[in-house]
Amino acid sequence: MTRLPKTKNKKNEGQTCAGGDFPRRLHVYNAGFLRQPRLRRILALAGWRVTLGLPGPEAFVGVWGQSPYAARGEAVAVRRGVPLVRIEDAFLRSLHPGRDGEPPLGLLIDRRGVHFDGRTPSDLEHLLATEPLDDHALLERARGAMARMRVAQLSKYSATDPAVPAPEPGYVLVVDQTLGDASVRASGADRNRFLEMLYWAQEEHPGKRILLRTHPETRAGHRPGHFTADDAQGRITLCTDPVSPQALLEGAVAVYTVSSQMGFEAILAGHRPRVFGQPFYAGWGLTEDEMPVARRQRRLTRAQLFAAAMILYPTWYDPYRDRLCELEDVLATLEAQARAWREDRKGWVAEGMRLWKRKPLQGFFGREKPVVFAADPEAARTQAKKDGRRRIVWANRAKDDEAVRVEDGFLRSRGLGASLVPPLSLVADDLGIYYDPTRPSRLERLIAESHALRPDQTLRASRLIARLVGGGLTKYNLAGAVPALPEGHRILVPGQVEDDASILLGSPRMQSNAALLARVRADNPGAVVLWKPHPDVEAGLRPGKVEDPHLWADATLSGVAMGPLLEQVHEIWTMTSLTGFEALLRGLSVTTLGAPFYAGWGLTRDLGPVPARRLAGPRPTLEGLVHATLIAYPRYRDPVTGLPCPVEVVADRLEAGHIPRAGPLNRSLSKLQGLLAGHAHLWR
Repeated sequence: MTRLPKTKNKKNEGQTCAGGDFPRRLHVYNAGFLRQPRLRRILALAGWRVTLGLPGPEAFVGVWGQSPYAARGEAVAVRRGVPLVRIEDAFLRSLHPGRDGEPPLGLLIDRRGVHFDGRTPSDLEHLLATEPLDDHALLERARGAMARMRVAQLSKYSATDPAVPAPEPGYVLVVDQTLGDASVRASGADRNRFLEMLYWAQEEHPGKRILLRTHPETRAGHRPGHFTADDAQGRITLCTDPVSPQALLEGAVAVYTVSSQMGFEAILAGHRPRVFGQPFYAGWGLTEDEMPVARRQRRLTRAQLFAAAMILYPTWYDPYRDRLCELEDVLATLEAQARAWREDRKGWVAEGMRLWKRKPLQGFFGREKPVVFAADPEAARTQAKKDGRRRIVWANRAKDDEAVRVEDGFLRSRGLGASLVPPLSLVADDLGIYYDPTRPSRLERLIAESHALRPDQTLRASRLIARLVGGGLTKYNLAGAVPALPEGHRILVPGQVEDDASILLGSPRMQSNAALLARVRADNPGAVVLWKPHPDVEAGLRPGKVEDPHLWADATLSGVAMGPLLEQVHEIWTMTSLTGFEALLRGLSVTTLGAPFYAGWGLTRDLGPVPARRLAGPRPTLEGLVHATLIAYPRYRDPVTGLPCPVEVVADRLEAGHIPRAGPLNRSLSKLQGLLAGHAHLWR
């Protein structure tokens, strides 16, 4: 992240109290500040100590925007002669409205005024009017964040469903707001102003359909809007479905608003909205203003407006690490949480899941509606049809293409899956599954499309690579020191579980660890061949033991941590092991004899039967492969908060050791599983 010091300095310019004492005392007279722990926590991290009583000469009074209770604090501030601080939710707040009880991901802490009231200046207006907004790195961040919001369909409230069909394009979008909203009052607007706006939308676009978009709080039944069903006559229709703002804006030919945040988002989508109030985004040359703000004379680009409003102005919060953060961290948070909500909101039926898998699956997929477990495919189909749910099944047990296939992710745990350590990541594939090259998978499609990564996506993937390599992180993150290795050109041969589905489906010509070792030695007679048995095989949980590895290998490495080992080798030969992917992150040469998901894209030397469909088209970069594999494909769950999270949080937890461990029951089941190693595929 760039410009962090400047961001904070600009935002708090002139805001330190006498003597520079911190935290600053913020006296409040609204019980909401006391009832909401997240609100107080963000303020505390930003240097404000929320307190009661009358303020002293070096204290401040805090109020919530221009709420009905703000008058109390305003009166105290005037009587005591102390500064007033107005606080509001940030522009990317949460999945659901605050009235649903969800805490915010950021605050707007303003000493000059409040962003939605154009009658007086605010800190945001000051930034827009005076900040140079010409820093290349800042504007690149703005462009990247704008693109992320558009692609992930993120807004102030992001619980919108991309699967809900948007209206046929070609309509004029008229945005409603809630009755009594402070930003509407600040613009001097009422129902008559909204009706005037609707009149002009019809007058200026004869014959066009008019779409009245209701506010999320109106749809949730919290507060009424200014428009009613009676206003939807003739070519006017009321849109009450949870369609995302981005989808609505994409189909609109014009946008009309009083002061809604959707007007800001309309600018980001390329519109020039007609504005009938005085919101923060009006007056900078990007809107058609019915009520111009005379002191706003500067002309800005969309990126400059976004940079000030979304990067420099808000105070953003990271709920996983309990700290202040940058906009990009909030975007990653909302991407993960919105994805989970959208995929899980209708509920899941899981078929044929082993008992020990059920709790982790419930944690991943059951936050919106508890996962229902069915014994077999027929029972699952019946239950899913009855409840309108989708089906999930462990990938190698799938019997048809109706169910979504689930498997462990690539940053899984600190411990073996065969030891029943719960996962931190899972993949849910609606097309196939990543280890099966006989058919396309969602991961394969993501990799194929990754050649078109945006600069911000490339940067994120590059930083993730550096993080994983620097932290020595791999799939299982087992401990074990690396012994002194023989000198020479070292080729690491990672062992695999020989009945694993990735071998059976992805390596039809070679399915034996011994055969792999023999091939490596035959093709590399002068190299130092290092044999590393698979941890599940070493633990006696799965088949794949090589009886005489010394016939081909110069050393056998048992109980050695993979991350540090990869730092000391030069090359990898494998059938389909994930170690090949982990080696690519570290810049090693990788030869495959099967067709793992990372083969066939020009990044590996492939001696196996790679699908022809991977060989055509633009070639992905390593960053593209990593973005698809570790960022876009899996779902992650934070073991500390229990929330859906981005990959970077799981990397933090793995490195710090804040992860779940197998309990006594799981260890007993693991031992029983070892006795059934000959049928180990039943546990997958």
